[in-house]
This record gives sequence, C-alpha cells and structure tokens, in this order.
Amino acid sequence: MAHCEGRCRLRLVCAGGSSSLRRGDLDAKKWPRKHSGHEITSPPKAFGADPSFRRGRFSPVVNGNDSHTLTASLNTKLRSFLKYWLPLLTWLGVIFIGSTGVLSAEQTSRFLVPFLRWLDPQISIATILSIHFALRKLGHLIEYGILAVLLWRALRGRLTSTGNLVIASLVFMVSAIFAASDELHQSFVPSRTASMRDVAIDIGGAMIGLAICWAFALRRKPQTIY
Repeated sequence: MAHCEGRCRLRLVCAGGSSSLRRGDLDAKKWPRKHSGHEITSPPKAFGADPSFRRGRFSPVVNGNDSHTLTASLNTKLRSFLKYWLPLLTWLGVIFIGSTGVLSAEQTSRFLVPFLRWLDPQISIATILSIHFALRKLGHLIEYGILAVLLWRALRGRLTSTGNLVIASLVFMVSAIFAASDELHQSFVPSRTASMRDVAIDIGGAMIGLAICWAFALRRKPQTIY
C-alpha cells in the first residue's frame, strides 16, 4: 500500500511539473530555475539564448570583405577626384585670381614694356599698346581653352556612358556661364573693366578647346558621338 501511495504521489508531481512547463515555455524570463528536482541552467535558444537579444539590441557584425570593398570604393573615388576634378578646380581658381587686380593691364605692362624696349629700343608706344592688347586677349583664349579641356576630361571620367555631343554641350554651357560670371566679377574690381568682347573671346577659347577634345574623342571612340 505504501509503495502504491508513493507511486501515485510521483505521478501527481510529474503531472504538475509538465503542466507548469507548458505554462512557462512561452516566456524565457519565467523559465523555472528548478523543476521536479532537476535544475534547468538556461532556457532554449529559441527563447532568447542569444546575448544580443537579451540586452534588447542587435549588434551587426561587419564582414571583413564588406569593409575591404568599402575601403576600395573610397580609394577609387579619391583617385578619381585627384585625377579629374582637382586640376579643374585648381584652374578655376587660377582664372578667378587672374580676374582680380593681380593681372590687370597696369600690372602686366610693368613687365611687358621693359621687355619690348629691350628687344627693340626704337619701338613706338602704339606698337607696344597693340602687342600688349593682343597678348592679353590671347591669354583669354588660352585660359578658357584649357578650361574646356579640363572640364571635358572631368565630365568624361564621370559620365562614361554619355555621348560626346552631350559632353560638349555641357562644357560649352559651363564655360559660357563662367566667362560671364568672370566679367561680372571684374566689374567690381577697381583696376579692371567688364567687357562683352572678353566674354566672346573666352567662349571662342572654350570652343577651340572643345574642338581639340572632339577630334581626340573621334579618333579613340567614334561610336560614342551621340
């Protein structure tokens, strides 16, 4: 009889334990530390065994390959900037400085007149003025021709699948806008004067640079005209 009573009590304990397991198995925080004489050290992994979920936040792990790819991408962009855009920005700065009083007609004549008189002591003032004027306008052609070449190069390096006609149109518009803004800037400099003739000369220099770039582009890839 005592043996039978003990077996009945054991069945009741086991039955109560299984029901408590079913009530607590949905909540990891209420998982019993001891149950029916057996210690349960941790809840199942499905209910929060991952420490990152216990802390209430998710800590992503950066893959080494992704980090290497990101670094390579940044290095490529930096090299592209140094190769294509830095020369263009530097030349824009040179043009801006040239539109100040540093390269005014008064300043350039200080070097040109003594040099011409050294070449020909009998040279007349009218000839000196003509040469000075021609050299200054030639400077406009050269600086905007270089600007067009650098701008074409930068846009071609960035817009690799764009046709030459689109690139040429962008270069022409940007050069014309910068030429007009450059003359506008000169109107505020006491030693300089703004001139629409200089704007036309600047645009002419940009067109010469565009013609050179177009000729080289046709020789390399004649299929990307448009």
